[in-house]
Amino acid sequence: MPESAHSTGFAQFSPFHEFDRARWAALAPTTPLPLQETEIVQLRGLGNPLDLREVTEVYLPLARLLNLYATSAQQLHRSTTDFLGERSKSTPFVIGVAGSVAVGKSTTARLLRELLARWADTPRVELVTTDGFLLPNRELERRGLMQRKGFPESYDRRALLRFVSAVKSGNPEVRAPFYSHLSYDIVPEAQIVVRQPDILIVEGLNVLQPPGANRLAVSDLFDFSIYVDARTSDIATWYETRFLALQQGAFANPKSYFHRYASLSETEARATARSIWNSINLPNLIENVRPTRGRATLVLQKDADHTVNKVLLRKL
Repeated sequence: MPESAHSTGFAQFSPFHEFDRARWAALAPTTPLPLQETEIVQLRGLGNPLDLREVTEVYLPLARLLNLYATSAQQLHRSTTDFLGERSKSTPFVIGVAGSVAVGKSTTARLLRELLARWADTPRVELVTTDGFLLPNRELERRGLMQRKGFPESYDRRALLRFVSAVKSGNPEVRAPFYSHLSYDIVPEAQIVVRQPDILIVEGLNVLQPPGANRLAVSDLFDFSIYVDARTSDIATWYETRFLALQQGAFANPKSYFHRYASLSETEARATARSIWNSINLPNLIENVRPTRGRATLVLQKDADHTVNKVLLRKL
């Protein structure tokens, strides 16, 4: 049996509803697609052949479902405040998006941000990645964690929790650190500012990590969470493909942290990508990321061509 969300952890009496692609696509047949094909092309990640059909059949029904959840939360807030005799603004609906490196979670998060912002009742949608909460390289080096960048211990988890808590509490303005993929580090003094969105999307490898003993985890603040899943062998192939694309693109910039890889031959680049995958990303996936899959509200299961073939939705 192939490795999948269904075959590796969800038994016959599963807490999830399981939808094949055709059944999922039929859930929102009359919902108009608010994006043009040119916009979809701009949202693609490296090696992720996102197209109009994929958006219409998979992500449009998902966005509609998320809109229903978010507006229901707003209605519940109004009813609760009326009951309590209070007058307070509803707090942002928070969505977590998790999954392996190179699985396409960043593309999923960007696409959902654009789709959700087109609905009249959720026009303000912010997206924040957990990269900004990685410890600075200098601190990672001091702690001997540079080779474990992306593992849970490489993040300032308290700062991430404070940030999401502040947004969730309705603070007028909340700031997050800015991470540069060019320098592969936190940019001093640069910040991302979030101002009372209707929806906040938090995307990252380990956003679904459970809390420790007597502690709160950022996942406790999510109203809905998504795990983007695929076979390990497929993700490894996608990582290698992405590495080669970056080698011919971003790595060529002399200011890139990975500029040293720009002059590698294709054979050397592939070998380097496999080495990084096997020594860092694969262990992190197995030890930390994939074990959180069962905590998600919804799982998107991908095929080798990056298309979603199955959706698992947690039963209410």
